[in-house]
Amino acid sequence: MKFIDEATIKVYAGDGGNGIATFRREKYEPMGGPSGGDGGKGGSVYVIADRNINTLVDYRYTRTFRAQRGENGRKAEQYGAGGEELVLRMPVGTVISDKATGQVLVDLADDGKKVLIAKGGANGLGNVHFKSSVNRAPRQCTMGQEGESFELFLELKVLADVGLLGMPNAGKSTFIRSVSAAKPKVADYPFTTLQPNLGVVRVDANRSFVIADVPGLIEGAADGAGLGVRFLKHLTRTSLLLHMVDLAPLDGVTDPVQEAEAIVNELRKHDEALYEKTRWLVLNKVDMLENPEQVAADFVKAFAWDGPVFAISAINGNGCKQLTYAIMEHMEAMQLQEEALKNSDEQITPTQQ
Repeated sequence: MKFIDEATIKVYAGDGGNGIATFRREKYEPMGGPSGGDGGKGGSVYVIADRNINTLVDYRYTRTFRAQRGENGRKAEQYGAGGEELVLRMPVGTVISDKATGQVLVDLADDGKKVLIAKGGANGLGNVHFKSSVNRAPRQCTMGQEGESFELFLELKVLADVGLLGMPNAGKSTFIRSVSAAKPKVADYPFTTLQPNLGVVRVDANRSFVIADVPGLIEGAADGAGLGVRFLKHLTRTSLLLHMVDLAPLDGVTDPVQEAEAIVNELRKHDEALYEKTRWLVLNKVDMLENPEQVAADFVKAFAWDGPVFAISAINGNGCKQLTYAIMEHMEAMQLQEEALKNSDEQITPTQQ
């Protein structure tokens, strides 16, 4: 299935049914009075997050969605049926914005989350509602109201704990294949990865995290070079970025330090918040070096890096296990900090005057 992470659609809630003005015309009831029923309410449009869907492809080709209109009222005080609601199922992680204003309406970050996106129109009233002691034969009724309508921009941001950054052919897909059951395409040419890939890394039976691989960046990506920075939005939900560097480029000429600096520069140009995320340095393909410790040390010095560094070989798994355990410990520590902060906020009570 083709991976689609953006779509624009129009949604129309159903209009309310009209009320009607009628009178009873039954035998022996010459003055039967008003009997016009109300119209039915228009159907509303809802969106719901579904973890069994992983792409917005259903909304790329079908772009208009209408909920059912309410039925009109009928004589003999018969009320019209309400329009059926329309439920649109979308992948978990979909962000829905108003196309006209850019305002975010809802973030479907949790599976099963259901949100009203367009409210159906109110029903019209029949003339039975307008009778009174001074108006025994009302002829007025009201029309149903129009349902809400919006043009929506859908943007899928995958849910992952860890994101991979790096130049094409840095070994990101190979790393995911090594540590998870995901099987992204791997080849010896650039831009093998054309869409985000997710893998679940199980450290122990009950300890796991989700890692995301996006197409590689190149210098000038922020200005549209290569695949651009379109897929970087999928890393905005992650709490940790792994900057993967190829220490043994195939051409023997490419400078790994310059490539690493280019990635950092493009990241900063694209999104300052993403640049500020916690980032670890992962030096890959050390199996192809005669003196990997010295090469890694020289790189860290030239790159002026003072954060965590891991030297691995994704192709044979060397160092990958230690890296995954370190990531798991980092994730658990962050979770404990969040829980402690949440508990401290709940314990704060207003000062008594």
